[in-house]
Amino acid sequence: MKNAMVAYFSASGVTAKVARRLAKAIDADLFEIRPETPYTRADLNWMDKKSRSTLEMNDPSCRPAMAQVPDVSAYDVIFVGFPIWWYREPSIIDTFMESADFTGKTVVPFCTSGGSGIGDSAQNMQALARGAVVKKGRRFSALALAGELKKWAGQWL
Repeated sequence: MKNAMVAYFSASGVTAKVARRLAKAIDADLFEIRPETPYTRADLNWMDKKSRSTLEMNDPSCRPAMAQVPDVSAYDVIFVGFPIWWYREPSIIDTFMESADFTGKTVVPFCTSGGSGIGDSAQNMQALARGAVVKKGRRFSALALAGELKKWAGQWL
């Protein structure tokens, strides 16, 4: 079995729950991608055109600072979880993908969303993770069961 990490960003806690369930199901290390400046409720108000999340997502070059960058050198497979924002991965995921050396790694995105799919997230992440192989990934509901997550992840382990 390959050495795996589950790295995730969660704004509301939904992705965190799925990430923890996945990590436990596949016996992987868990890493929370946290912004250096935590998001407030006002920052996450997507209806406010001046909210932090809206401004970040409207600027393709935006890279919010992370509180900590993990060492991924010991891992073969890195599952990267996030909520879908504006039909793609949040900007902090872009920061994560540019911050670590993914050379020779398999990166597998997964997302949570009330209805939106994973969109172009895998292609976006591939462009940022030089030397990695980024898989298509999948959207999960907040209620995804451990068995479903383990079966899905098993194809890369």
